[in-house]
Amino acid sequence: MSQAEKSGVERSERGYFGEFGGSFVPPQLNAVLARLDEAFQHYKDDPEFNKEYDFYMKEYVGRENPLTFAERLTSTLGGAKIYLKREDLNHTGAHKINNVIGQILLAKKMGAHRIIAETGAGQHGVATATACAMLGMDCTIYMGAEDTRRQELNVFRMELLGAKVVAVHKGQGRLKDAVDEALGDLIENYESTFYLLGSAVGPHPFPTMVHHFQSIISNESKRQILEKEGRLPDVVVACCGGGSNAIGAFSAYIPEESVRLVGVEPAEAATLTKGTPGVIHGFKCLCLQDEEGNPLPTHSIAAGLDYPGIGPEHSHLKVSGRAEYYSVTKEEVLDAFQKLAQTEGIIPALESAHAVAYGLKAAPQMKQEEIMIINISGRGDKDVNEVKLLLSQN
Repeated sequence: MSQAEKSGVERSERGYFGEFGGSFVPPQLNAVLARLDEAFQHYKDDPEFNKEYDFYMKEYVGRENPLTFAERLTSTLGGAKIYLKREDLNHTGAHKINNVIGQILLAKKMGAHRIIAETGAGQHGVATATACAMLGMDCTIYMGAEDTRRQELNVFRMELLGAKVVAVHKGQGRLKDAVDEALGDLIENYESTFYLLGSAVGPHPFPTMVHHFQSIISNESKRQILEKEGRLPDVVVACCGGGSNAIGAFSAYIPEESVRLVGVEPAEAATLTKGTPGVIHGFKCLCLQDEEGNPLPTHSIAAGLDYPGIGPEHSHLKVSGRAEYYSVTKEEVLDAFQKLAQTEGIIPALESAHAVAYGLKAAPQMKQEEIMIINISGRGDKDVNEVKLLLSQN
């Protein structure tokens, strides 16, 4: 039994994916999460809400974004045809804005004026700060102190947009610790605060909400690949940290059994390949933990993947066998970062480079008529200085 299960928090029967998910939270948060779930269930199917969401996706985010045939990369590798889903072209430079716009419109409907969020690589924080600036909401972002160093440019962006960035020095000063602080804030201020969670993790209804708003990725790519190739892809590849871009990239293909779903994580934080069932941050998932159920320290060169847990839906997809999960090394990621830049003129986020690294290994083993879609979850501007430092150390 994990520490969370021993601590007396109340277990909800809602929001499960197989054995994973649920809600393990202090009693005072149950009413908050129930109200959030009720609002989400109502507005997700409301025509006026969806009309407003679609307006911002088109006029503010810039969707739909392209599904780009990576002709030179495909030719260089000599295997499957590689297509890139270009989430890097969204306003703020990543997939995070898809979910942020959805949740902040929901917060607005619920009468919230104060928004809090956690961030690792800073992309969710930037997206949240951006949407709060647009709608005139108070914004506080929690970020691990180590990540504020690695992502200094994104910290400045958030502050420029009017957000208060709180550096968290507890623990390793990384994403897990930022989530801890954000949840603590919510427990203290739940009557006035909306927690805009950025990944497909957390207690119910957060994983379901994030899946819903990020499914726009695969809804588009499925339509686009059918237009371009007249058939579905053979494999869809995405990086995994908490799992929001991956669940969005997989969503429309989950019922399509002919399509392989591949998640890629850092070898240094290989939650899905090495994790065991446990409870972290109010939900049950596969996580890296010690014998007492405490999360183990993790490290990844990609701050957005530096997390000891994974979304409950990914945990279920792994255990059920519907999706496959692999890890790649730091060296493979740095090579992929450079390879995509040099063959396609696209500098990916270090997170996205994990998916590219898998593609570099897998595509040459596939037939030339086969099709691979790689989700480029974000652009790499934020990582250029860190990559420069890492390459200088080799």
